[in-house]
Amino acid sequence: MPISLISIPTDTHALDGLFYHPDEPARTAAMLMHGNCMNFYIGVPRFLPPHLTKLGLASLAFNRRGHDMVATLNSRAVSGGAFQTTGEAIEDNRYAAAWLGERGFASPIVIGHSNGGLLAVRHVADHPETPALVLLSAHLGGKAVLPLASKVGLLGGERMAEVERQAREMVAAGRGGELMVLPGWWHVLTAESYLDYGEELPDLLALAPQIKCPVLYIRGDKEPAHIYPAEEFAARTKRCDVRILPNCDHFYGGQEDAVADIITEWLKDVLAKT
Repeated sequence: MPISLISIPTDTHALDGLFYHPDEPARTAAMLMHGNCMNFYIGVPRFLPPHLTKLGLASLAFNRRGHDMVATLNSRAVSGGAFQTTGEAIEDNRYAAAWLGERGFASPIVIGHSNGGLLAVRHVADHPETPALVLLSAHLGGKAVLPLASKVGLLGGERMAEVERQAREMVAAGRGGELMVLPGWWHVLTAESYLDYGEELPDLLALAPQIKCPVLYIRGDKEPAHIYPAEEFAARTKRCDVRILPNCDHFYGGQEDAVADIITEWLKDVLAKT
């Protein structure tokens, strides 16, 4: 399986990634979007592309500028997931889609995990020509997800009100780009990014009726349905299949082959009808 290390220019830092080629000319391509503080070489973007190439699909797994928690590039300046904004993430997906378009794949299949799944829904709503969408534990998004995540110990945790107050004070003082230490995952975040996460995320369920292509939504049975609302999303669309994996958590550890089999079989059926 040929693999190319690629770099996609943006208006600031380039997006690094891998482009997987099938042995024969690709019938189409898939674009894989990683979750918060993850990257193209772990999780779904790592284990899924080899299975997709067997279907004759080229696959682009790429880093958004908000990858990992804190990252360094070609300087001592810091970047990464702790500095991400929703607007930047949406732009990064557009950059990646344009890169594929320049290589003859104008309408790629879109696959997203976790926050990458939420961003995938936003991207597909903006690109109705998308032939298929695969969501893996896409979260609720909107203004509801930060309080819900804090209730299960993430981000602000029990100190959510205190953290939000601190973030607003830092932004007002011109210190919005400074890092804050949080009581829960992902542990460090700038004040601006924390407020952006609480106020600017797309709303998964509000976007659902705009999605016209076939959708596959996968969730592990260890994940709360009110945060990863597969069934409700499906109820708001016309063409969504839901799969709940037994004995499975948010990161699909030990379930990689099962996930890949579900996705490839579903895509076979969808592609056969197009």
